Amino acid sequence: MVERLRQLRLTHFKLCPFSRAIRLVLGELGLRPEFVDVQPWALDRTFLAANPAGTLPVVETRDGRLLIGAYATAEFIDDLGSDEAIRACFAAEPVTVERSSRRLDTLFPGDIDSRAEVRRLIDWFHLKFDREVSQELLHEKVRPVLDRKTSRAPDAAMLRAARANLKYHLSYVGFLADQRRWLGGDEISYADLAAAAHLSIADYLGEIDWEDVPYAQVWYQLVKSRPSFRPLLEDRVPGVAPPAHYAELDF
Repeated sequence: MVERLRQLRLTHFKLCPFSRAIRLVLGELGLRPEFVDVQPWALDRTFLAANPAGTLPVVETRDGRLLIGAYATAEFIDDLGSDEAIRACFAAEPVTVERSSRRLDTLFPGDIDSRAEVRRLIDWFHLKFDREVSQELLHEKVRPVLDRKTSRAPDAAMLRAARANLKYHLSYVGFLADQRRWLGGDEISYADLAAAAHLSIADYLGEIDWEDVPYAQVWYQLVKSRPSFRPLLEDRVPGVAPPAHYAELDF
């Protein structure tokens, strides 16, 4: 008896940068999962039984695998390599994407040194940027709106610190974008997707003045214009509205 394939499912939070990074990866592969929306601060016992770390995202593949965390998921997908292997794991239908934007051949392109640089930048955004900017903005501007157990005004000092850190990170993105075709080198990579995922949160929350960082703006426009990014531009969180330019490709 042949086991019936499961539905590809992504458990995520719309404004979780790690969830967004994997949504971009799946979008690059032409994959559209079923979404399970959760709030990071209100995870139930069923979720924690599957992922005791209590982190997002969690991907349930069609062949029964459970992939936890943005980095492990990206590495797993890249290790699969071929479209045939990806199709067997994730989709019942052929993997296709729009001709106008050919999908990434690999999330970690280039030689061993190039891949090390890509991984360094992934750490920069998934660790340093997340700690200094993303989590602070989410904690001060989003959680007080959505978490019924939290009733407080944003901490002005924490927001000032996050905004100062954001300026520093944007200047670094601008430096990389000025020196290279993509952040990690000549080819688009998971470093670009991870960086764009984090910056998209700050952009959604109206924290970026793109005119101040023209090189970063040009790079972000390139990533933002990819078909994989379109679902992120449609995201809306009740009580937290993005600025008008958030969904615009020419901003």
